[in-house]
Amino acid sequence: MGNIWTDRYKLQTWLQVEIAVCEAQADFGDIPKEAVEEIKQKADFDPQRVLEIEKEVRHDVIAFLTNVNEYVGDAGRYIHLGMTSSDMLDTALALQLVASVDVLATQLDTLIEVVRDRAREHKNTVMAGRSHGIHAEPITFGFKLAGWLAELLRHRDRLQQVRQQVAVGKISGAVGTYANIDPKVEALACKKMGLVPDTASTQVISRDRHADYVQFLGILTASLERFAVEIRNLQRTDVLEVEEFFAKGQKGSSAMPHKRNPIRSERISGMARVVRGYTVAALENIALWHERDISHSSVERMMLPDCSTATHFMLAESTKLIKSLLVYPENMLRNLNCYGGVVFSQRVMLKMVDKGMRREDAYKVVQTAAHQAWNTEGGDFRGLISQDAQVKSVLTPEDVDSCFETDYHLRNLDEVYKRLEI
Repeated sequence: MGNIWTDRYKLQTWLQVEIAVCEAQADFGDIPKEAVEEIKQKADFDPQRVLEIEKEVRHDVIAFLTNVNEYVGDAGRYIHLGMTSSDMLDTALALQLVASVDVLATQLDTLIEVVRDRAREHKNTVMAGRSHGIHAEPITFGFKLAGWLAELLRHRDRLQQVRQQVAVGKISGAVGTYANIDPKVEALACKKMGLVPDTASTQVISRDRHADYVQFLGILTASLERFAVEIRNLQRTDVLEVEEFFAKGQKGSSAMPHKRNPIRSERISGMARVVRGYTVAALENIALWHERDISHSSVERMMLPDCSTATHFMLAESTKLIKSLLVYPENMLRNLNCYGGVVFSQRVMLKMVDKGMRREDAYKVVQTAAHQAWNTEGGDFRGLISQDAQVKSVLTPEDVDSCFETDYHLRNLDEVYKRLEI
């Protein structure tokens, strides 16, 4: 990904656009074919020389074209014919964005398969579900991962839509009216580069397309942060249901030798803030003056490389994190059954209602026992329920036992797994 956003790669896409337009013009007889062949044979650039020229002319495109013509010679007079700077800049930027999307797609697919594998592995690894950070009802760790997988699959669909939005070129002249270049040249040149012509450009391709790309990166990295935050929470010392892989010889603290910190997850959380911060800049880039100004340009020179490389790095980090994640089923069961299985309170209540007790009365009985267990060291919800007179009046010991079976809560998970083809 980093290579896509180097100066050399950028200038190479500039040259790719200029040559594609020359080829299209030659195909329609607008310029001599021999000149195009000479251009293709001789055209080159030197990034350092471009910078030298730019210091004098204060215009990056003119500096580039001047340097290319130093290699091409007389045939260079056909380069950039009828075009404006943004024709080349925006179309070349589209090539960079498409290349970035394709790199992101490959890494995203890798992450998807890792999450799918771990979801399959832990389909029956029972743990406490949590809401508001408080124990809720039993789930499995595989089910949690299945939710992550579904989210990533939505991102894969979004990424393909974003690719269509950014794979757009523009060879339409100074204000987009094709005054000095034929629309058919634009269509053919774009086709040669795997792009489609913008429907109605001004002097630039409207920045809603680029904002769409950055907004997607913001949403994707927010999801990666969600996964990372979950891992960080589950790794807390008092929970310790999962843990980042800790390599031999790795150190967690300069002061405390016992520390094993979730540094990779924290890194992902921090970088998500950076990408998310750029989404505002991308939105502000949409409002340009009239047919164009260049207030967007300086922003994009930082924003697009930063967002693209950061997101790719976060995808790679998330892949390593989840693939090597240590999972502790015994701790999950221990936490699930703390306070004597209070997480099964709803099941007890519903069973009592099923046996004829009013829901309000059943709720009060179960809540009283659950809170007593919760507020007592070594509290035993199951024991309190089993000895409660009102419970014993409607439930047999076998009924009570059935309320504490985890299989009841997991009996429909196959449907979710089937939907996700896990």
